Amino acid sequence: MIGIILAVGILVLILFIIITSFHNKFQLATIKINEADNNIDILLDKKRELLNRTRPIIKEELKLDEFLDDLDELQDKELSLFDMNNVLKDNYNELFKTLDDNEKLFKSEALISLIDDINYNEEEIVGTIKFYNDNVVVFNQWIGAFPSNLVAFFCRYRKKDFYNNEKREIYEILNNK
Repeated sequence: MIGIILAVGILVLILFIIITSFHNKFQLATIKINEADNNIDILLDKKRELLNRTRPIIKEELKLDEFLDDLDELQDKELSLFDMNNVLKDNYNELFKTLDDNEKLFKSEALISLIDDINYNEEEIVGTIKFYNDNVVVFNQWIGAFPSNLVAFFCRYRKKDFYNNEKREIYEILNNK
């Protein structure tokens, strides 16, 4: 009788340790994902501001009435960070297309300085998104794998979205193996 109670006690202890271990892993991944999400938010705001600062210079140099005007609408809209990233990426690409088409813009030192800042900001965004996506891959794998999926079920963890389709495709490939 004491042997059975001891065996059940040891089994409960082992289960408790396993559950706690996986719960802690989920918590750590969630903290990393939230931290990256906050950093992305800050970096996207900075990117929007930097792109906004290029507008008057380019409008004046090229005598344009409109340039990157959808940036004005971004402040009024409640976009997710995913959507904000996509809109700002389109504006970023439009800026550099305009720069490629008009070499005279490179005479403005203020614009060159802003472009350097935008490029540095873009590198930071890419790195932060990579960190976010890497942690989302791990988090989503734990949700799909036994026994961590049981902890995910009881704690109501749900799969998280990626910032680009490449990570989603890689995850799907890894998930199907």
